[in-house]
Amino acid sequence: MKFIETRGNDGVHPEEITFSEAILSPIASFGGLYVPKELPVLGEAFLTKHLGSTYQELASDLLSTLDIDIDPSVIAEALSLYDKFDDPLNPVPVVKVRDDLYVSELYHGPTRAFKDMALQPFGVVLSSIAQKRGEEYLILAATSGDTGPAALETFKNRPNVRVVCLYPDGGTSDVQRLQMVTEDGSNLKVIGIKGDFDDAQSALKRLLSSVSFNEALKAKNISLSAANSVNFGRIIFQTIYHIHSYLELVRQNAITLGEKIYLDVPSGNFGNALGGYYAYKMGLPVEKIIIASNENNVLTRLINTGRYDLRGEKVIPTTSPAMDILISSNVERILFDFFGTARAKVLMNSLESDRFYALTDDETMKLQSIFAADYCNGAEGKGYIKEAFDGGYLMDPHTATCFKAYDCCATKSLKTIVYSTAEWTKFSPTIANALTGANDMNDIDALKLISKTAHISIPAVIQGLFTKPITQGIVIDKENIETEILKFL
Repeated sequence: MKFIETRGNDGVHPEEITFSEAILSPIASFGGLYVPKELPVLGEAFLTKHLGSTYQELASDLLSTLDIDIDPSVIAEALSLYDKFDDPLNPVPVVKVRDDLYVSELYHGPTRAFKDMALQPFGVVLSSIAQKRGEEYLILAATSGDTGPAALETFKNRPNVRVVCLYPDGGTSDVQRLQMVTEDGSNLKVIGIKGDFDDAQSALKRLLSSVSFNEALKAKNISLSAANSVNFGRIIFQTIYHIHSYLELVRQNAITLGEKIYLDVPSGNFGNALGGYYAYKMGLPVEKIIIASNENNVLTRLINTGRYDLRGEKVIPTTSPAMDILISSNVERILFDFFGTARAKVLMNSLESDRFYALTDDETMKLQSIFAADYCNGAEGKGYIKEAFDGGYLMDPHTATCFKAYDCCATKSLKTIVYSTAEWTKFSPTIANALTGANDMNDIDALKLISKTAHISIPAVIQGLFTKPITQGIVIDKENIETEILKFL
């Protein structure tokens, strides 16, 4: 598999690179991203072949079919990390909640969020490449709450790798913050910034393309990469669970092989949705990909009106904070795939300079041919949480946004897969309020209340966070990020 650039080539970067090169240096010419030059068509035979496969067997065969330049032994080691999930044989359960609605639970890994699905194997792959090349790498991660804990977990104490994780102070749940600030790996640095996730992500992108910062690292014999979904090493692993979830519906006799379904994704940075789009391009029978947002509903407006307009916009703190994002990086890969290099470059340059771009009517219709979108406010989300709980299912606020999108966007009588991105433990005050009406609770009290109400145990990995010592308590202005990172190194 070869990779090309979303915004064209600047004459300095290679015109094509390998998968391992795209992992190590994820930012392309003109600040663009890397995308596959072409994708294989899997066909019905591939799906039929894996009706009886484990998740690891499916993943191994898909990665082999994609022909990435990673040694099979490394891939095997990476995929073996799914053995740390609740059920090693089925790390992604798919649960029926309504007649036509099934929830794909992506949160059964060590940090209780969907980012484990990609970052657990990704850490092994990147560290292995660095060791093979005899190079040291600094991995940057910007998080709205879930990428950070998953990145720190996967890279902790791995050789040839150091990690700096940026998170918005006050912009995550208490559990998410504790998962980061209690990490004690000697190769890990967690930095809270005064700002929102877009500030953290902008800082990450700026540092990745900064000549002076890269020169400072070079003087220390350190190269730079990223753990965010700007890195295609994340996306390739996120494609797998969409195929797995479809096969689960076939195994449960909910659909027949070849029957189309809806994919319903809570979307912040668009990586989860992009994985579904690539699965669709490779032949997964998908009617549409439904994008669910919260009050930060720029993606809803883009898909429904063709306008990406951030002028005068600020991030709104919501009950689904992992989606409190205005600049969704992976939309760029969709723009490239639909409209080509020149148009993607024009649109992204306009967004960066003017905080705005507008698609033509034809371009908007093309986007709507595969994507639909709606958003869910906090009160609506709590209503869906209570309704699902009364029906026997406990879910988090991000999953709840998908239920609103399902009600509004699933216009055909087809099965829908909702992607649940986080366990209930990570956003307990909101869930406790939805179930009982209790207000102003801290996380530990809310966890206990939900545990009592739902007759469910608090996982030990979450309970233990509240007694672990804080080892990473720094919070700084965003202008000081580079200085703080160099001090760490």
